[in-house]
Amino acid sequence: MTVPPGRRERKKAATRQKIADTALRLFLERGYDAVGIRDVAAEADVAVTTLFSHFASKEALVFEQDEDFEQGLIRAVTGRAPHEPLIPALRGEIRALVEHCTGDGAAPIWRMIDESPGLREYEESMRLRHAESLAAAIAADLDLPRTTTACRTIARFVIDAYSLAREAADPQAAVDEIFRMIEASWEVGRPSPRA
Repeated sequence: MTVPPGRRERKKAATRQKIADTALRLFLERGYDAVGIRDVAAEADVAVTTLFSHFASKEALVFEQDEDFEQGLIRAVTGRAPHEPLIPALRGEIRALVEHCTGDGAAPIWRMIDESPGLREYEESMRLRHAESLAAAIAADLDLPRTTTACRTIARFVIDAYSLAREAADPQAAVDEIFRMIEASWEVGRPSPRA
């Protein structure tokens, strides 16, 4: 049974969301580089220190669901049912992530990201961090005896699948195509049974 968040947690989450929504609106209206942290704080009616208590940087305002996405990937590994294969669980998570990030209104956000070297760099570092966290979750699963290199490789493939599919004409078909290759790679890396 999940305990509902208390009033303080709800208020904190609402403030965080208000800041993120305000920042995104301003970035899309005026351009990412034309909007400063103080502009976002003033428009959201919060102190700059409050903004920084929720977001570590200006770039983090654009990728406000970063931590949720990372935790979702880890839960796809750690929260799957006994004997549920790893790769289909990860495919489901990536499909949901791609659907979220290609939905209505996403195109202007990705255009903004593509046009900003700082945002592209932040996204790349975020993807590398997600891949390392995912690799650690895979490596920690005792039912998946693989080398560290195999875990890191598959994790990178999964993270790259998201990026490639997001940019495809048919994102969901791309996820399926990419994951057929990932599954084949995972099977090739399976340790041989001991004689």
